Amino acid sequence: MNKIDITVIVPLINEEESLPELAEWIERVMRENNFSYEVLMMDDGSTDNSWNVIEQLHQKNSNIKGTRFRRNYGKSAALNVGFQEAKGEVIITMDADLQDSPDEIPDLYKMIMTDGFDIVSGWKKKRYDPITKTLPTKLFNWATRKMSGIYLHDFNCGLKSYRNEVIKSIEVYNEMHRYIPVIAKWAGFKKITEKEVQHRERKYGTTKFGLERFVNGFLDLLTIFFVSKFGKKPMHFFGVLGTLCFISGFFVTIFVIAEKIYDSYHDEVHRGVTEQPLFFIALVVTIIGVQLFLAGFIGEMISRNASERNVYGIKQKLGFSE
Repeated sequence: MNKIDITVIVPLINEEESLPELAEWIERVMRENNFSYEVLMMDDGSTDNSWNVIEQLHQKNSNIKGTRFRRNYGKSAALNVGFQEAKGEVIITMDADLQDSPDEIPDLYKMIMTDGFDIVSGWKKKRYDPITKTLPTKLFNWATRKMSGIYLHDFNCGLKSYRNEVIKSIEVYNEMHRYIPVIAKWAGFKKITEKEVQHRERKYGTTKFGLERFVNGFLDLLTIFFVSKFGKKPMHFFGVLGTLCFISGFFVTIFVIAEKIYDSYHDEVHRGVTEQPLFFIALVVTIIGVQLFLAGFIGEMISRNASERNVYGIKQKLGFSE
């Protein structure tokens, strides 16, 4: 397979107005810098005329290719399929709404190929979003920095560049596209940096993301943290907790029984073992310990027989060699 300089992956849904301008802009930048390139437009179940626009763009420029999903699977699915198809030495992702500037491409390429970074994440220092979007974003960026140890200002910026080896070594699913630097770091790619990039106001259409993405994003962060630490060894998590609970419950139970025997031997007033709330608490903790241990054991069995996460209903492809 012949490598090319740059693959630009553009996940999109219902962006028919912006696609021609974006394609022309990317083509101009590539031509001015003499890059060999391909543009992968990932139509994530658009209900407007986006796919027809992609077909027209492909007819004019064979470097523009497209993949069309049967329904909306989400940005992570679109990126993951794009990563599988990408042939470029450097992969650049950007949104289709023209809020990301293709003029950033040469510097993003240089930071990978010349400066030796694995990932360069865009940082939209000056944003044109409402406070209802920027404030939760800052909160999640802070939480991600603390949990991952990766000190980026804007994890969710759609404009990023990757070394080819990185995107071929990771899997992106659910809503985890915003945490690709975290996934990559735990996969062994630690040369991660950021670049301040221009943020443009949306020119066409409306945003496709609601406030629910912040709740989902936090849950996905916890998932990434757990899977990266214990995904291959779930017993190390559940087994340790289960053992601690079982031992704690067991010794408390022994203490309660021993205390009754001691009081009985010395003819002191005492309550029955089953009359003490501490006994039932210890019993519950012991049972929980056994359940956690079994959960770890079942997790180990599942992890050894896990099937593929990403099975997507691709409806059409355009411009790809089979």
